[in-house]
Amino acid sequence: MSKIIISCAVTGSVHTPTMSPHLPITPDQIAQQAIEAAEAGASILHLHARNPETGEPTPDPAVFMGFLPRIKQATDAVVNITTGGGQNMALEDRLAAAEHASPELCSLNMGSMNFGLYPMIDKYNFSQEWEGAYLEASRDRIFRNTFKDIENIIERLGVRHGTRFEFECYDVGHLYTLAHFLDRKLVKPPLFVQSIFGILGGQGADTENLLHAKRIADKLFGDDYQWSVMAAGRHQLPFVTMGALNGGNVRVGLEDSLYAGKGRLATSNGEQVRIIRSVLESLSLEVATPSETRSILDLKGGDNVSF
Repeated sequence: MSKIIISCAVTGSVHTPTMSPHLPITPDQIAQQAIEAAEAGASILHLHARNPETGEPTPDPAVFMGFLPRIKQATDAVVNITTGGGQNMALEDRLAAAEHASPELCSLNMGSMNFGLYPMIDKYNFSQEWEGAYLEASRDRIFRNTFKDIENIIERLGVRHGTRFEFECYDVGHLYTLAHFLDRKLVKPPLFVQSIFGILGGQGADTENLLHAKRIADKLFGDDYQWSVMAAGRHQLPFVTMGALNGGNVRVGLEDSLYAGKGRLATSNGEQVRIIRSVLESLSLEVATPSETRSILDLKGGDNVSF
């Protein structure tokens, strides 16, 4: 087995400030937690931005630039900027930060889908009005990623900036969509395929689904891809461990789960990285360095970004 790439998704656009006092909101907090995660062993940092006053997801490149240069200066980690953004953002908004920063890696969602956040509403007494309304909106909103949208992102970031992609696949059909773009030669190996489990609207966090996703990816991509696994909420640690045991890379972070054990909030992204690194090393699996990750994924290098 090759070395395991640990990705850390630092803040995301799913959880809201009321849910955890440890969710990084300000540029300072995002930078600090990203740096800690890199020091703990994450070689990829997947980044969203938040309005520093309210904690609401924001696409504003100026906010991203409040933490991107600090992370680059303090770590050698690969920066992976979202193109998914938040559920209320138009595609132009979602691409703004990535086009400004020209990163080595960006996320790219491989299909439109329902993305249900509203079941979390009844679990919290929100401190800000926007939080409940934001979650409720997911009941009647489609997370849009059409074929044309995907073509647009590949052209604007892949072709013009030399950025490569973390292909986020929330269902098996998304793997076939990626294969379609591979057949058209709009994307090229090695593909970095992120199988995502446990989001309402996507594939469930069942062992059968994990193994099936791997079988289909093997069938479609052969040796031309790197597989990674992430899972939402309480499924995070057991699922990424199963992924690693089946030859996959792993993703953790407060975007995906707020916890570091049953009923215990994670105090930082770094804590989650340290936990999964300890698990991997106890299984005699080696963790990839940022330099090794760049080689594995054929990235353009940290000197070729714009931050």
